[in-house]
This record gives sequence, C-alpha cells and structure tokens, in this order.
Amino acid sequence: MPDCSIRRSDGSPDAHAQHSAWQGRLTLGFSARDGITRLTTREHCGPLRVQKPLYPELPHVCHAIVVHPPGGVVGGDQLQIDADVGPGAHAFLTTPGAAKWYRANGRVSSQRLALAVGAGASVEWMPQEAIFFDEAQVELDQHIALAGDASYLGCEIFCLGRRASGERFTAGGIRQRTRISRGGKLLWWEQGSMTPAAIGSPLGLAGQSVCATMIAVGAPLRQDVLQSVRALSAELRFGASQIRQLLTVRYLGDDSEAARELMLAVWRTLRPHLLQREAFDPRSWRT
Repeated sequence: MPDCSIRRSDGSPDAHAQHSAWQGRLTLGFSARDGITRLTTREHCGPLRVQKPLYPELPHVCHAIVVHPPGGVVGGDQLQIDADVGPGAHAFLTTPGAAKWYRANGRVSSQRLALAVGAGASVEWMPQEAIFFDEAQVELDQHIALAGDASYLGCEIFCLGRRASGERFTAGGIRQRTRISRGGKLLWWEQGSMTPAAIGSPLGLAGQSVCATMIAVGAPLRQDVLQSVRALSAELRFGASQIRQLLTVRYLGDDSEAARELMLAVWRTLRPHLLQREAFDPRSWRT
C-alpha cells in the first residue's frame, strides 16, 4: 500500500505544505447474490474514493463513481485502481468529470487500472475524458483480465491540450499500455507514446488533438450491429473493426464534445447486444 501522506521536500509530514505528490489507491470488490450486484469491498488510501454504490437501473448492475477529490493530477502523483468483479456480477465504473493532468514539473505522474472479471460477469469502464495540459508527463497502464465467458466494455477519450482555449500540447508525453486477456489468452496488447512529434505525424494523430477508443469484448457481434455502429456518423473521422470476440472503435478529431457524444452513441448501440442491458444516459456525464 502506498504512503498517502503529503511531505515537505525534507521529508517531514505537513498537511499544509506545498503539494509534493499524491499516492492514491482504490480497491473495489463486487459480488452478485439473489440477482443483485453489491459493492462488498471498498478500500482506499489517499485521494481516491467511491462515495456509495448507486442503482439507477436494475439492481443487477452496481454503479460506482470514482472520485479524485484534488480535481487534478500533477507531476509525481501516482493513482491505482483495482476492481474485482465476482462471478455473475455486473459493475459500471465511471467518473464525475474530466480528469486533468497538469504539467510535470520534472516528474512523471501515473495511473494504473487493473480489472479482474469473473465467470459470467461484466464490467463497464466509462470514465469521462482526460485532458492533458502542456508539458504533462504521464504513464497510463491498464490490465483487464476476463474469465472465459466474461464481458468488457471500456472507453477512453484523450484531449491533448485545450484547443478551444488556444492551448496546445507542445511539450511532454503520454505513454500508454493496455492489456486485455480472456480465459487466460491474450486478446489485446497495445502500447504507444503520444509526444508532440507523434501528434503531428501522419502516422500518429495527424495534427488532431482529440482521440477516443472504445473496446468491447464478449460474444462476437452480428454484422448488422457492426454496421449500425459504422452508420452513426458519415462526417466524423472514426472507424470500427471486429476481430472475433473483440470490437474496437476509434475516433480522431479536434472536438472533445463530438468525441463524447460519439462514444456514448456507440456504447448505447453495443450495450444491449453485448451485455443484454438497455442503454441509458449516464447521469454523471451530464452534470
């Protein structure tokens, strides 16, 4: 467990000292019983919280809003989120607002996400967008381990700089790794580094400042469902590809709001077919 205190540069604890580094960890466990998914484990250290489980739809689906009270991440901050979704359970994880990653100040900040999903269980990882300010140095690591018949639906939206405010990402870097396995077999392994050079490259983001990815893992989707996803927009720069039990949807552009609406539309289209759950409008995304 990380040390969750704030310390001066000389190492002495001081609750009022200038921020040095936050180390936060959140451990969640979900269990299903009598058709209800309950949040049965909730442990935290440092600035990560889930205030209470929510049930805006059927009681079989437990919603948890992951809160980061400081409101922003600076260089040196380290966050870790671990969630264990037990057999037959269904967890929906989201955030109350955009994540803000500030300039590095010479240190690297990080977030590590580990999801373990049991037999017949489902997890939805639907955080709101992450905004990376100029000179941020960030490492993101995700590991999703699914049982052989478990399902996953996850989304990420990255905003590099705040173009609407005239702020661009001219220095720094975001390093990302994502690993997804199902039934002990590796399905997806992706790693990359987003630097100003990569953002401007035609082999990278081609000068665009917003990118979004949604990954769905479960039973292969019918061709008509895939076509419905592709038909969501003829104007935006995005695509959808399915390789057996894994579907990937990508967006590239300069409009974070367009990315949000597209990812929500994709999620609404996929959810009934992949998870056998009706789509709805996540309240936290509208506040």
